[in-house]
Amino acid sequence: MKKIQPLNILYFFSLLLAITSCRKEDACTNVQRGNSAAAKINASERLTIPVAVALPDNAPKGNIRVATYYAEGVQKYKASPKAGDPGKFEWVFVAPDALLYDINNVKVGTHGAGPYWQLTSADLIYAQHFSPARTSASPDAESIDWLLLKTKTGTTPTGIFAGVDYIQRIATKGGKAPQTAPEKVTDSVAVKYQAVYRFSRVVQ
Repeated sequence: MKKIQPLNILYFFSLLLAITSCRKEDACTNVQRGNSAAAKINASERLTIPVAVALPDNAPKGNIRVATYYAEGVQKYKASPKAGDPGKFEWVFVAPDALLYDINNVKVGTHGAGPYWQLTSADLIYAQHFSPARTSASPDAESIDWLLLKTKTGTTPTGIFAGVDYIQRIATKGGKAPQTAPEKVTDSVAVKYQAVYRFSRVVQ
C-alpha cells in the first residue's frame, strides 16, 4: 500500500477546514473557492499562447518577463449611431476599469483608460496597439480577445515597468459587449471581466 506523506495529509485537512468554515449565509473568500489571483496567475502559466499575441522573437537575446498581474473589473461600453443604419445604435468600447492583484493575492494597483496600469507604489505604464492590431480570440467564446500591446509612443514607463516593451492580455473571462444593441444614444454598460496581464522587455 502506498504510504501517504504527512504533508499531503496536512494540506488535505487544511483545505477541508477552509471549505467547511464557509457558512451558507456568508460568501467564501476567493482563496477558499480556489479562485484567487494566485490561482489565476498560476493557471495562466500553463496556457498555450497563440502566435498572434506571442512575444516577438526578433530580439537576439530574447525577452524577459518583469511582472504579471491578475485584473478584475469591468469593460465599459457606450452607445454610438450605427453607420448606414439611421436610428440604430451599436456598442462601442470606452475603457477598462479594473483592480490589479499580484501573485500573493494582494491588491497592488489599477488598470484604466489609456490604457494604463498603475501600482499603488506609483509605478506606471501606458500602452497602445500595434498596427495592425495583434489579437487572438479567447478560447472562451463569451470572453474578450487576448492582446499583444506595446509601450505607448512618447511615454516612459516607471518603477517596475521601466524598460517594458510589451504587454500581453491573456486568460480573459467575460468583458464582451452585450449582444442586445443599445436602444438610445445615451445608453452605457459596464461588463464584468477578468484577465492576466504580462509585462516583458527586450533583453539588452
